[in-house]
Amino acid sequence: MKPQKNTYLIAILSAGALWGFMVFPLRALKLYSAHQILNGRIFVAFFMVWAIILLFKKQTLKNNYATLLLLNYKYRNKILLLILLSGILITVNWLVFIYVINHISLKSGAFAYLLCPLITALGGNILLNEPLSKIKYIALVLALFSVIGLATGSLYEIMWAFFIALTYALFLIIQRLIKQIDKLVMLGLQLFISLVLLLPLYFFEHITLPMALPFWGYVSIIALFFTIVPLLLSLYALQGLPSSTIGIAIYINPFISLLIATLYYHEEIKSQQLVFYTLLFVAVILFNRDILVNIFSKNKGKQIKPKLA
Repeated sequence: MKPQKNTYLIAILSAGALWGFMVFPLRALKLYSAHQILNGRIFVAFFMVWAIILLFKKQTLKNNYATLLLLNYKYRNKILLLILLSGILITVNWLVFIYVINHISLKSGAFAYLLCPLITALGGNILLNEPLSKIKYIALVLALFSVIGLATGSLYEIMWAFFIALTYALFLIIQRLIKQIDKLVMLGLQLFISLVLLLPLYFFEHITLPMALPFWGYVSIIALFFTIVPLLLSLYALQGLPSSTIGIAIYINPFISLLIATLYYHEEIKSQQLVFYTLLFVAVILFNRDILVNIFSKNKGKQIKPKLA
């Protein structure tokens, strides 16, 4: 039996929620450079993922390799190119996001993931021919209006946010095109690509990894709970949900980040911005109306059967 859409929706919402709380361990590492944090994150995540693959999914790895060999030459090269591109995109996304969170502002990082769903939804419609209903178009227009209203701050911050959003949106869209590879194996390959991309930094920029235990403790938390788990959840959700819904569901990430920024780190949010964030929330509900109605209608339909005397 195939998993219900509700399961996929819960998976992507959980991924978004986890990413929203990543600001805590990242801020704890604020004294370290974005390169050092990213290097540590990828090293730890790489060894964790490949340990799991080699211990529990070795046969899956062999099957995926055999599947690739059976593909048409041109199609196989296309898949390999997409895997390479996805690894590059997620590496750049992680690096820029860490830099923005620790050296620009939490609000900029959150704003990036307000833009991301719009780009993902439109990209899925244009590149993958994923249909959008009139209600979804209205929701996107409302979300776009809200984002424009929020983009009244620094152009410098907006450009950083747009770049983060674009790289992650393209990463998500590419995942929809790669269906021949197991999701954990896919993550392992992407982390391998990231590792290869970062190696030249050691030779040309002489970047070293800190030896302090707290650094590795926080990096391990980031690698497991804010890299491996949410990425697997999002890759799983992509099997049953269109890119547009995936993108909109990610809005839970910036909402949590914004709450943390204002309530915990005391970054100021003006009343005008609060109005636009509320409009964004309405747009999210409107966009996912069909799925939400389905969830509540099923729950309402469940009745407790009376016990027979």
